[in-house]
Amino acid sequence: MKQRIQIDQLEPNGYKAMFGLEHYIRNSGLDKGWLELIKIRASQINKCAFCINMHTTDALNNGETPQRIFQLAAWEESSLFSDEEKLILKITEEVTSIQEQGLSEETYQSASETFNDNTLAQIIMAVTIINAWNRIAVSTHKPFN
Repeated sequence: MKQRIQIDQLEPNGYKAMFGLEHYIRNSGLDKGWLELIKIRASQINKCAFCINMHTTDALNNGETPQRIFQLAAWEESSLFSDEEKLILKITEEVTSIQEQGLSEETYQSASETFNDNTLAQIIMAVTIINAWNRIAVSTHKPFN
C-alpha cells in the first residue's frame, strides 16, 4: 500500500484524546476477554489489518485460545462462545454495521435483560471506540509490521 499521513505523528493531541477513551474503557470494569472479542470482531468487519493483528496478539497474550479466535468470524455457528459473548458479538456487529440497521430493538432488549445498564453502556462504548480506531488505521494505511 502507498504511504499515507500518520495522524499519530501529525496530530498527537488527537491521539491523546483517543487514548483517553481507550483508558476509560480499559478501566471501566468491562471484562477484558469481552473487550478483546469486541475489538477483534469489529476490526474483522472493518477489514483493519493493523487492529486485527494488535488485538489477536493481545487476546492470545491475555489467555484467549487460538481456536476461539479462529472461529470468531463464524461465532453464530460456534459452540465455543457463551450466550453472553454471542450477544456481545451481535451488538458489535450491529453497531459496527450501523448503516444497515444499527442496534436492533430485539438485540437491545435482549442485552438490557442480560446486562445491567452500565455494562450495556460500556459494551456500546467499546464498540464505538474500536470503530474509531479502525477508521483511523484503515484510512491512513497504518503499518503493522
